[in-house]
Amino acid sequence: MPVKSSDRQGREGKADGVLFVLVMLLLVCGLVFLYSTSAYNGRVKFHDPAYYFKKQLFATSLGLMGMYVVSCMDYHILIKFAPFFYLSSMLLSLAVLLFGDEYNGSKRWLSIGPLSFQPSEFAKVAVILLLAYVISRRKEKRESIWHMAGTMALLLPIVGLVGTNNLSTAVIILGIGVILIFVSNPRYLPFVGIGAGGIVFIGIFLGMASYRLERLAIWRNPEAYEKGFQTIQGLYAIGSGGIFGRGLGSSLQKLGFVPEAQNDMIFSIICEETGLVGACLLIFLFGLLIWRLMVIATHAPDLCGALIAAGIMGHMAMQVILNIAVVTNTIPNTGITLPFVSYGGTSVLFLLGEMGIALSVSRGFHEKGGGE
Repeated sequence: MPVKSSDRQGREGKADGVLFVLVMLLLVCGLVFLYSTSAYNGRVKFHDPAYYFKKQLFATSLGLMGMYVVSCMDYHILIKFAPFFYLSSMLLSLAVLLFGDEYNGSKRWLSIGPLSFQPSEFAKVAVILLLAYVISRRKEKRESIWHMAGTMALLLPIVGLVGTNNLSTAVIILGIGVILIFVSNPRYLPFVGIGAGGIVFIGIFLGMASYRLERLAIWRNPEAYEKGFQTIQGLYAIGSGGIFGRGLGSSLQKLGFVPEAQNDMIFSIICEETGLVGACLLIFLFGLLIWRLMVIATHAPDLCGALIAAGIMGHMAMQVILNIAVVTNTIPNTGITLPFVSYGGTSVLFLLGEMGIALSVSRGFHEKGGGE
C-alpha cells in the first residue's frame, strides 16, 4: 500500500555513506598536506611547526560536529530561514567594508574578540539556500526570461558587496545562480544571453579597480612584475615535482619561496612533494565528491533538495577549478582556497556545513506539499 505524502512527513533514510567517506578522505589528506606545507612557516613565525595544523584541526573538529548536527536536520527547516540567512550575509558583508580587518592587502575578515571569520564563506551557503527557496516556489514561471533575470537580480546586492574585495567569491556566487537556474529550466537558449551578460558584467567589474587590471597584466607576463614572484615560484614547484614528487615534507619552495604556501598556493607544494601522481589522485577525489553530489541531486525527494545539492556541487566544482587554474596560471590570481586542503578555519567550517546539508538531502526527508 503506497505511503501518502502526509504520512511520510519527517521520515528519513540513511545519509549517503559514500559522500561521508569522500569528505573524510579529503579532510585527512588536507590535514596531512597542510602540516607538511605549513611546518616551516609555523616554526619561523610562531616557533611551533604544528601551529597552523592545530588551528585547522580545531576548526575541522568543530565543522565535523556541525556537519553531523545539520545532517540530522530536515533541510526544509533551513530553507524556511533562507531569506533571513541571505539578509544576514549582506549585513555581515557590509560590516566587512566598514569595520573589516585587512590582511595581505585584502579586507575580508571580521573580528569578534579573539576570533575572526570571513562572511563571504557564509554568503555562498546563504545564496544556495535562497535560490533553492525562490526557485522551488515559482513553479509556473521557471521558463520565463523574466524569472531568470529576476532570480539573478536577487544576487546583485551580495555580489556587489562581496566583489568589492573578493572578486573570486563574487564570480562563484554568480556561477551558483546560473547553475541553479539551468537545473530548474528545460530551455537552453536563454543561457547564451545570460553568459554574454555575465561576461560583460565581469569585464566592467574588472575595469572598475586598477589593482584588478594589474592582476591581468601580471597574469599575462608574471616575469615583468615584482608581484608575479608568487606565481613564478608556484610554477617552479609544480615543474620540479615531476611524476612522483620529491617526497612528502621535502619541498624546497615552501621554505619561503612561495609566500604563505599553506593558503591559496598549497596545490603547487602538493605537486612538488607528491608529483603528477599525487596531484591527479587529489583531483580524482574531488571529482568523486562532485559526482556524488550530482547523484544526491538526481535522487533528491523534491525540487528544493535537488537545487540545494546542485548548488553545493556547483560551488565545489567552481572553487576547485578556480584554485587549480590560478596555481597553474591558467587564469589571473583571484585568491581562492582549495576546499578542505588550504588553511582557513572559516572555510572548512562552512564547507562541512554544506556537506551536512547535502547529507540531509540524501536522507530523503519529505515535507507535506514540498515534493513534485
